[in-house]
Amino acid sequence: MAAVARWCVRHRLVTVLLWVLVCAGTALGALTAGTAYSNDYDVPGTESGRAAALLAKGFPGQDGDSDTVVWHTERGSARDPQVREPMNRMLADLAALPSVASVTGPYRSGGEAQVSPDGRTAYATVTYEQRAADLAPERIDAVVDTARAAASEGIQVETGGPAAGRMQTPGGHTAEMVGVAVAAVVLFLAFGSLAASLLPIVTALISVGTAYAGTVLLGHAMTVADFAPMLGLLVGLGVGIDYALFIVTRHRRGLRAGLPVDRAAHEAVTTTGRAVVFAGATVCIALLGMLVLRLDFLDGVAISASLTVVCTVAASVTLLPALLSLIGERALSGRERRALREHGPRPDDPTSGLAARWSAVVERRPRLLGAVATVLMAVLALPALSLHLGTSDQGNHPAGSTTRAAYDLLAHGGPGSAPQGGGFGPGVNGPLTLVARIDGPADRAALDRLPAVLADTRGVASTGPVVHNRAGDTALLTVVPTSSPQSKATSDLVDRLRTEVLPAATGDTGPRVYVGGVTAGYDDFAALIIGKLPPFVGVVIGLGSLLLLLAFRSFAIPLKAAAMNVAAVAAAFGVVVAVFQWGWGSEPLGLGAAGPVEPFLPVIMVSVLFGLSMDYQVFLVGRMYEEWLATGDNRRAVRVGLAETGRVINSAAVIMISVFLAFVLTGDRIIAMFGIALAAAVALDAFVLRTLLVPALMHLLGGANWWLPRSLDRLLPRITIEPPATGEPRPAGEPPADEARAKIVPPVRENV
Repeated sequence: MAAVARWCVRHRLVTVLLWVLVCAGTALGALTAGTAYSNDYDVPGTESGRAAALLAKGFPGQDGDSDTVVWHTERGSARDPQVREPMNRMLADLAALPSVASVTGPYRSGGEAQVSPDGRTAYATVTYEQRAADLAPERIDAVVDTARAAASEGIQVETGGPAAGRMQTPGGHTAEMVGVAVAAVVLFLAFGSLAASLLPIVTALISVGTAYAGTVLLGHAMTVADFAPMLGLLVGLGVGIDYALFIVTRHRRGLRAGLPVDRAAHEAVTTTGRAVVFAGATVCIALLGMLVLRLDFLDGVAISASLTVVCTVAASVTLLPALLSLIGERALSGRERRALREHGPRPDDPTSGLAARWSAVVERRPRLLGAVATVLMAVLALPALSLHLGTSDQGNHPAGSTTRAAYDLLAHGGPGSAPQGGGFGPGVNGPLTLVARIDGPADRAALDRLPAVLADTRGVASTGPVVHNRAGDTALLTVVPTSSPQSKATSDLVDRLRTEVLPAATGDTGPRVYVGGVTAGYDDFAALIIGKLPPFVGVVIGLGSLLLLLAFRSFAIPLKAAAMNVAAVAAAFGVVVAVFQWGWGSEPLGLGAAGPVEPFLPVIMVSVLFGLSMDYQVFLVGRMYEEWLATGDNRRAVRVGLAETGRVINSAAVIMISVFLAFVLTGDRIIAMFGIALAAAVALDAFVLRTLLVPALMHLLGGANWWLPRSLDRLLPRITIEPPATGEPRPAGEPPADEARAKIVPPVRENV
């Protein structure tokens, strides 16, 4: 680390130029290659996965996604000539568009079911040649624009479906700009220097820009979800600015202590830079823990997010010291530079300031404050007990969007429709797909009897006819539930069809009928995730705890860190459930109606939150450990560690919270979930756990915080996060230096 810092400071212009070239080159490559994202939730081996595979094989060209064009009239009927004629022209125009495989409208023979019972609403199905994620945006725009151009004063036309939904996310980079602007204001208030406040922003933007372009290129080599770049951007901006903030703070401390600029930058990287590398490693380990699940969809998310963290860490310990040496003493404010010239070096006093006073308060009342923090975290975590994983559908889109309007028209009809029978029912927005392989006349006869059996099944609104492929070896049947795709009743229907209705209808010798569709696919994905979640969490916690054990030579520190991380994750999920599942404020925030939590969210959030929580643990406890090694006084170590890191941790938390909350402005429900969950977790972690509960527990445990058997200490390799301010590290369990020995309070009994 020292050699890297020394080279970057000496060759500052070369370092900056190299980073600019790498960023520009990666961005150019991404622009040339284009995007290749895939939101493929199908998991081979699940029933919905087998249904999708059988459908693709038996009905080639029919396995692409489909959109729905819905129209509604308040005057007359959708069958009237003044409605029928312009709609038929519009459907013919849609069928002629590129990437459209077929258009099935209500005015064809047999299309009567596509007109609502009250006659005022009708719909057509537009089937694409590809999955929605693989369609070019301009081709989706052509379908949406062609459909909506047919609207007139008496006819409302809306579009819904996965492809149309892709076009509903607001464009631009408002969220990123707002987050960066707030971060710049916080940095300027913290530093009082414009140059110093801009460096973390510049470092984060260059590193995150490089990683963003790298994620685009990664999509051509493996499955990468379309939200992965935004997730990487969200995490990268947060941790990138924070990591740079910690290093710049240490650099400024060196300047105020009288160190030359180059020496201060070098010392900042070789001390706090080590902590940044260690913290980044813990974040990457938590993210790469998703690879344990062995799901292609999540592998791409894990690797792309880890790539972003690696880039931010690399920029923090290479690009940032080069920039610090370039701006010289302007890293200090004008007032600080004048004070340095007039009064000479003045080391920071850890006993003064708001953070020091708060540290003293925690030291005096550790039991009371610890209990308050525990109760607060428990209350916020309570909503997580009702967590419901499932697919949010377009009924959750913001009011006023065309996809939400299409969903409501299909489900309920227009505002003037009859209370009963105004629409088609919510289930038409997410029909189930039953697919079976036919091996003979007996199988064909058994499948032809299915519609009559399903018509009497609880939860089934209607069924279509059995459709056979040209080869006659595959059959397809569409089932419309009475409930919406996100409803638990629809999930119950899927289970009932699979375990009771279909086996009884086909018998032991009949064809195996697979249940697929949106709800079935998400249910299978959620069940798979839930089944693998315990070993995944165990791996993430275990590896993170092992790193802390090696770094701090203690059993208590890793155990407390694991407990704090679990508390932060539980409380963050409680907030997500309250906002998104219960709908507390989701509509005013422009995030749509209440609905279930996406099934992949727990895995990704556990990874990211465990990594981010470990950051503050490393910076806070690292400073305490440094003081413990120097003095052997647990009270002083906790007090000084909290006093010296409290302000910078709080500033870092405010920046990260601002960046995360700004992503709510994207209007994308999934990204907003990430943003709110991460913001809540960071706020609770920084202001409740690390500055209240952790120091309170450390005061209560006393010297037991740092206990490790000597035999184990000798066997474990050493990891130095930050070199201690004075002296060499003292092996765990050995008495401190003679001059500090008198200050030690007997372990465990302290404050008991």
